[in-house]
Amino acid sequence: MGFEQGGGRMNWMDFTLGDFQDALASSEPTPGGGTAAAVALGQASALTKMVVGLTAGKEKWKSGWSDAERAAGIVESIYARAGQLAQLDSDAFDEVMLAFRMPKSTDSEISVRRKSIRTATLRAAEVPFETVQLGMMLISCLQGLAERGNANAVSDVGVAALLASAAVKGALFNVEINLQSLPKEMGAEMRTEIKNVRQSCSEVSREIMHAVHNRIAG
Repeated sequence: MGFEQGGGRMNWMDFTLGDFQDALASSEPTPGGGTAAAVALGQASALTKMVVGLTAGKEKWKSGWSDAERAAGIVESIYARAGQLAQLDSDAFDEVMLAFRMPKSTDSEISVRRKSIRTATLRAAEVPFETVQLGMMLISCLQGLAERGNANAVSDVGVAALLASAAVKGALFNVEINLQSLPKEMGAEMRTEIKNVRQSCSEVSREIMHAVHNRIAG
């Protein structure tokens, strides 16, 4: 499959949806779950931007203006960063694979290779960790939109929350599998911060789902 162009990899954000889906389905090691999680985050942020635009300044939804303003302040940077994280996740995994291919014929080569693998693996945890952090930020602003934003778009808030939750939980898998292969002292801050993220994400997402269902039911 033609993932290369002009001597280098195209950015995943330049792909059509169909081509990106085909890339995910291929036997190539990238893109993988971490990239898909970042793309899901981007889609969640896009839906959030839409609901913000449909709420802010609309007199009928004045009670949701402050929620829209708060969400707007959060979502703008996430919207731009998610696509970058999708590419960075693939790049990080490629670096891990390159490190594993380094020569290991001498003690010196073995030592250099081991250090390179660990450095690349740590980076492969750091990228999805940022996806986790941004996903939690996005989720934090969705309940207000579900409760007081434009009621005609409340289902879109629900989809945004589901996508953001998938992004967080999917990226967590990638953080954990990479940290698991590293010495305990590497990524210590991430190890501490991710302990309760999955549960927190589920709890907040559940509240948003309730708010969405309640708003639809009237």
